[in-house]
Amino acid sequence: MYLVLIIILIALDQFSKIAVQQMLSGRSSLPIINGIFHLTYVENRGAAFGLMQGKQIIFAVVAAVVTVVGLVCIYKKTYGKLVNISISLVIAGAIGNLIDRIKLGYVVDFLDFRFIWNYVFNLADVFVIVGTLTLCISIIISDLKEGKKEKNNKKRV
Repeated sequence: MYLVLIIILIALDQFSKIAVQQMLSGRSSLPIINGIFHLTYVENRGAAFGLMQGKQIIFAVVAAVVTVVGLVCIYKKTYGKLVNISISLVIAGAIGNLIDRIKLGYVVDFLDFRFIWNYVFNLADVFVIVGTLTLCISIIISDLKEGKKEKNNKKRV
C-alpha cells in the first residue's frame, strides 16, 4: 500500500514538473492570482531555498539514505499508519527531486506564493515538508500518550 502511495506521489511530482516546463516554455512566470500565486520556472541547483548550490552528490546520497531508511521503517511494520504515510511522503519527495537531479542536473521549482515569501518550490518539497511535520506531530502525540500511560501505571502501584 505504501509503495503504491510513493509511486503515485512521485508520478504526480514528475508530471507537474514536466507540465510546468512545457507551459512556461519561453516565459519565466505565469500569474495565477496576480501578486499572490504564480507559476514561476526555476532551475534550482541547490537545496531548500537555494542553499548549497552545486552539491548534487550530497543531495543524491541524502535522498538514497532517506529512501532506504524510510522503506526499512515502513516494512518493519512496527509503526502506525500515520507514521508510515508520513515516511512515504518524505520518501516520495526525496525521490522526486533526486530524479530531477539525475535527469536534469537541477531540480525544477515552480510554486511561487509571493505573498508568503520569495522562494519557489515544487510538489516534492511539499511532500517532504508535510511528511516531516506530520511525522514530528505523530511522534509528539505518541510520546504524550506514552507519558500518560506511564503516569497511570505509577498511580496503580
